[in-house]
Amino acid sequence: MANIISINTGIVQALFVNTDANAQSVMSAIRKAPLSGRVMVNRLGILGDERADMSVHGGLDKAIYLYPHEHYAFWVAARERVLRRQEPLSFGAMGENLTTEGLLETELWIGDRLEVGKLQLEVTEPRAPCFKFAARMGYPQAIKHMLQSGFTGVYLKVITPAEIAAAEVIRVLAGPREVSVTDINRQRLKGRQRDLFP
Repeated sequence: MANIISINTGIVQALFVNTDANAQSVMSAIRKAPLSGRVMVNRLGILGDERADMSVHGGLDKAIYLYPHEHYAFWVAARERVLRRQEPLSFGAMGENLTTEGLLETELWIGDRLEVGKLQLEVTEPRAPCFKFAARMGYPQAIKHMLQSGFTGVYLKVITPAEIAAAEVIRVLAGPREVSVTDINRQRLKGRQRDLFP
């Protein structure tokens, strides 16, 4: 059975990105924090959740970002290996709006519907990680690690707005089942280095 562990939102703020030449600041709302109580989800996402660049994140087809909590251990281990320090990751660390349990990318197809009480969502695509995700994780190889692991999470479109709360059950309603999230993730890997940790 799948359920929501945490509902997370963020505000636009400075995110420092290290490049080979220097460190620069970009605006991002990737830093998410858990909310308590019931939360309203409208067509553009969770009430109060901000976006810095609507051309990449947000809009109707990427209103909500869902990420499985099962992958957190992978990221803690990867960061420890690369950064040489162990740090726990709090809910929302991947920039996700919904931290879930019991619902992996390998089980989802584009067009599948997710019901949480009266809320109805539709799977639109897996995440394609960008430099902001690498900055949030603290190391540049994080983009490659997400793509190669397939631990991308998924974007969701809001079909029926409603209020939700953490601990609610997620029910999956099968869509046309023509293209899976795994298919898209594999397609994005074509021509890329397959070694997970160089």
